[in-house]
Amino acid sequence: MAVYTAVGEAELARFLAAYDLGEVLALVGIREGVENTNYRLETSLGRFILTIYEKRVDPADLPFFLGLMTHLAERGLPCPLPVRNREGAVLGRLAGKPAAIVSFLEGKSVRRIEPVHCAAVGGALAALHLAGRGFPLHRPNALGPSGWRQLVAASRARASEVAEGLAGELEAELAALERAWPRGLPEGVIHADLFPDNVFFEAERVSGLIDFYFACDDLLAYDLAICLNAWCFENDGAFNVTKARALLTGYRARRPLAPGEIEALPVLARGAALRFLATRLYDWLHRVPGALVKPKDPLEYLKKLRFHRSVEGPAAYGLD
Repeated sequence: MAVYTAVGEAELARFLAAYDLGEVLALVGIREGVENTNYRLETSLGRFILTIYEKRVDPADLPFFLGLMTHLAERGLPCPLPVRNREGAVLGRLAGKPAAIVSFLEGKSVRRIEPVHCAAVGGALAALHLAGRGFPLHRPNALGPSGWRQLVAASRARASEVAEGLAGELEAELAALERAWPRGLPEGVIHADLFPDNVFFEAERVSGLIDFYFACDDLLAYDLAICLNAWCFENDGAFNVTKARALLTGYRARRPLAPGEIEALPVLARGAALRFLATRLYDWLHRVPGALVKPKDPLEYLKKLRFHRSVEGPAAYGLD
């Protein structure tokens, strides 16, 4: 469950008084999600998502996130559009915390991922990268290469509780990635967290991209590598090259990859696996008793990291 903040009728009414959204018909908590509290808000004028931003989101980043969603939605990307209040603001306060209302997107996440879904996600990711051009705000990637060492250091002393020798393996991987990390590749706005639960489908068509609260500026191909990790492994840990080929083909149909991006894909995929291994490891070792969200198994991403380390080149991902 991910409803951290309860909202009473009176405080909801005070918050919504600043908007022209009609009469409130229902407010239902959404169990999915990790970082924030989300409600489905139904009014006489339609359906919306009400988000209350919890402590893991820096309020200083909210103008970037909300501004980016507005920028992308206005350019035709199927993502939530922040709703402005009567004063033109998209951010307010509810229950003593920052809060915003965004448009409701139809569709649902897929449970059984097929190559056709991967192809559609690849195309949607390329569309996001293209639509992000010209967005005036910038946000460095705090969970990119410059932040990995700090993340790993926070869990080094207890890493062996999860897997024997893990601390040493992470140190060696960090050193290798710091030496090999590519430079000079195309950069821009990336989603940085486009996992299956952040993509809605209607049949085989992407109908919505959500959860932009890790979005930042970084290498565009790094975002693609994140998706390879998130969409192209089976439940038993096996890499599905057919899904990878479909995802990359869908992406390249909208935005061709430069030769350097293709060559760097194995290293970028290793880096993406390390990023999620490190954050999962930290959450696993620093669980709070009674927490509403169960931490995810970091060993899933250790297996993925080892796969990427073993490949000999981009052909392993279905590329010629």
